[in-house]
Amino acid sequence: MNIRILYIEDEPFLGRIVKETMESQGFKVLLIADGALVMNAFDNFTPDICILDVMLPHVDGFTLGNQIRSKYPKLPIIFVTAKVETDDLIKGFDSGGTDYIKKPFSTRELIVRIENQLSILQSTVQPNNKKKEKVQFGNFFFIPDKYVLELNGDVKKLSHREAEVLTLFAQHRNQTIDRKTILIDIWGDDSYYNSRTLDVYIRKLRNYFASDPRIEIITLKGKGYHFIVP
Repeated sequence: MNIRILYIEDEPFLGRIVKETMESQGFKVLLIADGALVMNAFDNFTPDICILDVMLPHVDGFTLGNQIRSKYPKLPIIFVTAKVETDDLIKGFDSGGTDYIKKPFSTRELIVRIENQLSILQSTVQPNNKKKEKVQFGNFFFIPDKYVLELNGDVKKLSHREAEVLTLFAQHRNQTIDRKTILIDIWGDDSYYNSRTLDVYIRKLRNYFASDPRIEIITLKGKGYHFIVP
């Protein structure tokens, strides 16, 4: 399998059990318990994915997520959290997370989420290393590979998830896209929590485009969304 996992967890018993179980399934796992030691670990270990606890000594998971994302923009990060409030989980996604798993969790679920994240990453790799060009929406310009939305020279840095949702809308401009399609393509499932999270991102994108009334994200109840752009 040869999948390399950087696993950051400060609970010794949980960390050891998960590490040993994952290694028995063929994964290569580097376990780190102290947030302050994480960034230096990249000098000698190149992971395919990070499993990142939120509550850590010295440097918390959200801070680490931002640090990792700034240096490794495509690396999948699964946050491990006991928190279930939407604001906390949105903070995780805005801090670079691409998925989350709630404590307590089974290693079987963790493996499924790892495989899903790596599958999504593979599907987004551009052929021949060609970068995506700017996409224009009215007065706005969207640069997908840089997570940037520009308006008259002003630059808005998007989160990873915001960029993913907007990329799907760009691919379906002036078309209807099913809500379930968005949830499956980006999160891997259409659970109630992911559905609520999508609502938050839709509201944020609407706010970003508010200065150009020609751009609309119309909710079609029971169906999905229609992205209207000039």
